[in-house]
Amino acid sequence: MNIFQTFKSRIDSVIGDLMTEGALPAGLDLTRVAAEPPREASHGDIATNAAMILAKPAGKPPRAIADMLVERLKKLPDVTDASVAGPGFINLKINDDIWRGALRDVLAEGVSYGDAAIGGNVPVNVEYVSANPTGPMHVGHARGAVIGDALANLLAKAGYKVTKEYYINDAGGQVDNVARALRMRYLQVLGKVTADDVKGALERKEIQYGGEYLIPCAEALAKRDGDKWVNVADDAQWIPPLRDFTVEFMMRIVKEDLAAMGIKHDVFTSEKKLTQAGKIDDALKFMDEKGLTYTGVLEPPKGKTPDDYEPRPQLLFKATEFGDEIDRPLKKSSGAWTYFAADIAYHKDKVDRGFFDLVNIWGADHGGYVKRVEAALKAITGGRGKLDVLLAQMVRVFNNGEPVKMSKRAGTFVTMRDLIDEVGKDVVRFIMLTRKNDAPLDFDYAKVTEKSRENPVFYVQYAYARGRSVFRHAAEMFAGADLSDKGLAAANLARLTDPDEIGVMRLMASWPRTVEGAALAHEPHRLAFYMYDLASAFHALWNKGNDAVELRFLQADDKEVSLARLALVRAVGLVIASGLAVFGVEPVEEMR
Repeated sequence: MNIFQTFKSRIDSVIGDLMTEGALPAGLDLTRVAAEPPREASHGDIATNAAMILAKPAGKPPRAIADMLVERLKKLPDVTDASVAGPGFINLKINDDIWRGALRDVLAEGVSYGDAAIGGNVPVNVEYVSANPTGPMHVGHARGAVIGDALANLLAKAGYKVTKEYYINDAGGQVDNVARALRMRYLQVLGKVTADDVKGALERKEIQYGGEYLIPCAEALAKRDGDKWVNVADDAQWIPPLRDFTVEFMMRIVKEDLAAMGIKHDVFTSEKKLTQAGKIDDALKFMDEKGLTYTGVLEPPKGKTPDDYEPRPQLLFKATEFGDEIDRPLKKSSGAWTYFAADIAYHKDKVDRGFFDLVNIWGADHGGYVKRVEAALKAITGGRGKLDVLLAQMVRVFNNGEPVKMSKRAGTFVTMRDLIDEVGKDVVRFIMLTRKNDAPLDFDYAKVTEKSRENPVFYVQYAYARGRSVFRHAAEMFAGADLSDKGLAAANLARLTDPDEIGVMRLMASWPRTVEGAALAHEPHRLAFYMYDLASAFHALWNKGNDAVELRFLQADDKEVSLARLALVRAVGLVIASGLAVFGVEPVEEMR
C-alpha cells in the first residue's frame, strides 16, 4: 500500500468538502496536490503543498487556505497533529501504528512489496542495446543494456505490460564494412596476407573494424568454407554471404555477453528482414497517403556548406510540422532509402504490433537523432504515440585511479565482457545504476569492489547479509520459535518504539511511492539512492545496538522485543531484495 497516496486521497477529500461547502471555489484541479515525505524528518511524517497549489486558482492567500485545511486535517484518522510552515506548507504527524502496519505489509507481500498498478497493464516496448553487429559490445553498450533492462523490470513492477526488444542493425554500410574487414582476417588466417598487411589496410582506411576479435570469426569462416572466397574478385558475390556470416557470428557473441549480464530480450528485430519484407516501402506509402511527405529541395546546412552538398529535389518528411528543426530526407541520391526511412519503418512496425508507449535507450552520440524520430512517431500515430529516448552517457574505466584503455578481447576498447569478468555481473549492474543515464559515470575496478561505505553495492549488500546473520543467531537463541515471515508479522510490533526504529519503518513505507515515481519518470537510478539510504539507516540501527545493549536486535531475556526487531530486520532485507530484483542483482547471504 502506498501510504502517501492514501493520505493524498484523504487530503483531496477534505478539499472536496470545502468546495462543497463554498469555502473554496468548486472545480479546483487537484492533480498537482501532493502528499510526500517532508524534507526534514523533524517537520513531521507527511507534507502537502495543497495550499500553495490552490492559492492562485482559489483567489486566496496560501496561508489562509492552509489554516482552513489544517483544522480539518487534524481530525483525520491516524493524524496526531497538523501544522503550517512558511508561507503555507502543511506538515502532518501520524500515528506510529501506520508505520508498523507498513512493516506487516512488507512481511505479507515479500519481494512483491512495492508492486503497483499505475501501469494499468498498458503495453510498453523498451528497446535497448541494439548495437551494430560489428564487434563485441563495449562499456557504453553495457551501461545502456543495464539501464534498459532495469527500466523494463521497473515498469513491469509498476504494472505495465513490458516487451524487451533488441533492434539488429544488419543492413547498410556498416555491416558491409565489417564484411570487408572479415575478408582481410580470413585471408590472414589462410596465410594469404600478414598481420602487417591488415594493419596497413586499416591505416589506408581500406577497411574498418580491424580488431583481433574478428580472427575467431575468420577462423570459423575458413573452417566452414575453406578457400572458397580467396579468388572471388566481384564484391557483389562475396560481400553478402560474408556479411550474413559475420552478423550471425557477432550476434551469437552479443547474446552470450548479454546472458552473462543476466539480460534476455523478448524480441530481436532485424533491419534486414524489415527491409526485405517491404516494410520501408509500406511505411513510406502510408506516410505519402497521409500527406506527410513531399518532394523538395533542402536549404544548405548552416555554417560551412559541405563539399558534397547539392541542391537537388528529394523525397522529404514534413518533420517540422511535428516539432523537428528541419524536414528530413527519406531517399539518397542513389535512390536507396536513408537510414532514417528504415527507422520510421521500424517504429511503425512497433506501432503495428500494438505499442504506442515506446522507450529507446541510445548512446549519447545519438542525441541529434532524437527529435526526428519523435516527430516521425507523432506523424504516423496521429499524436497518439509516446516516445521517450534515454541517452546513456559515456563510461570511463579505471583501475585504482589509472585509466583502463585496452581490452583483453577487442584490443582497442574495454568490452562489456571485460567488466563482467573482472568484477562480476551484479557489481556491474548495480554500479551502472548509481547515476542518472544522462550523467557520465566513472567505473573503477578497485573502488567498486572495496568494502566500504563509499561503495554503494557493497554497502547495500552488506545490510542484507547482516540481516541474514542476525537470523542465523536467532535460530540458535530461540530454537523452535516461528521465524517465518508470517510468524514475525504476528509479533508485538508495539515494542518497536525507538525513533531510529520508527525511522527505518517510515523509510520502508516510502518504497511503493519510490517505485511509482521512478517508473513514471523512467529513472531506475532512484532505486539505487533509495536502497543506499535504507541500508544506511539499517547500519545506523545496528551500530546503535552495539553502543546500547538494550537496543540490540536479539535479547536473550526478552523474546518479545527480539521477535519484533527480527520482523524489522527481515522487512529491511525484503525491501532491499525487492530493489535488487529490479536491478537484476542477487542479494548476498553472507559477506566474506
